[in-house]
Amino acid sequence: MKEQSSIILDAIKDRRSIRKFKSYMPSDEMIDQIVEAGLYAASGRDSQSPVIIAVKDRTLRKRLSKVNQEIWNTKNSSWNNGHDPFYGAPLILIIVSNKKRPTYVYDGSLSLGNMMLAAHAVGLGSCWIHRAKEEFEMDEFKNLLKDLGLEGDYEGIGHLAIGYIDGEVPAARPRHDNRYFCI
Repeated sequence: MKEQSSIILDAIKDRRSIRKFKSYMPSDEMIDQIVEAGLYAASGRDSQSPVIIAVKDRTLRKRLSKVNQEIWNTKNSSWNNGHDPFYGAPLILIIVSNKKRPTYVYDGSLSLGNMMLAAHAVGLGSCWIHRAKEEFEMDEFKNLLKDLGLEGDYEGIGHLAIGYIDGEVPAARPRHDNRYFCI
């Protein structure tokens, strides 16, 4: 048991957000393992409210990138028109969660965290990208959910850019002080 816990703790400490990916798609087996980790994430009262959408289609991925960049530009200093908020990752996993569950945001966040660790475990990089909330408030993406057969009120929780790492994995930054107290 000690060896297994050491592997898990090492993965937690070694995983980094990756911001440069190679263009080729991970294997279906790798994707399935990552998605399975997201599906097994803890959720409030075992509601299993998060839904995972794997975007492999290049046209939809480009559209998501464009909309994500536009949302960013309305709130921040502008990215140039060629910037890809998904850093070139070929696979985008999107988490949406049913808003009827009181813990839907937390449940979706745990799914994203599990999938980041799973991506690391299978030798891929990942980066959590925001603005899914704003995207899935748009009719275009609400209709995408309907086309997938999802009825109800869903909120976009986040995107996970996934792919093979292009370059070096960033070093860990020092941990901030005053973040742990024991009473």
